[in-house]
Amino acid sequence: MTTLGVEVGSKQLELLHELVPAARVLALLVNPSNPTLADIQSRNLPAAAGALGLDLRIVKASADPDFDQVFAALAEQRASGLVIGVDAFFNTRNEQLAALAARNAIPTISPYREFAEAGGLMSYGGQHRPRLAAGGRLYGPNPQGEPPATLPVQQAVKLELVFNLKTPGASASRPRRRCSSRPTR
Repeated sequence: MTTLGVEVGSKQLELLHELVPAARVLALLVNPSNPTLADIQSRNLPAAAGALGLDLRIVKASADPDFDQVFAALAEQRASGLVIGVDAFFNTRNEQLAALAARNAIPTISPYREFAEAGGLMSYGGQHRPRLAAGGRLYGPNPQGEPPATLPVQQAVKLELVFNLKTPGASASRPRRRCSSRPTR
């Protein structure tokens, strides 16, 4: 199951830049304990940032205590926004990340809808709740004992932008134009 998380990173960056058009420095949060995803995102997003005339700083967290250091680094580096990278660890910390972003007044985008539902400013990515449910139905009861390599791969076909208007400052800073739901590469 895939939700197009990594593939929409440049679009997330673009949306965050639309939200904070005067920004010159944005940041990307990656989990160094998941080098496959961290390396891909750390390679791909700086080029997208450069195309937007932005400087992208990479910040890292792999444990709860790291988050305070991340937000301190954002302030020190004068980052005007944060893209939360694709990682299951971050998705299980939506409330904590949303609270830190609000406390530090950092506009933040996540690939997970649950981030915006937990109080974060916005999310953009594939719908993974339907993917998880479909995966449970498709792969959970595997009575034939099919080898995993023979099971079908499913990819998200819908991307969604969720904007939390209850987040402080959201109504004053939300994007003014309709955004495309197609990932940019």
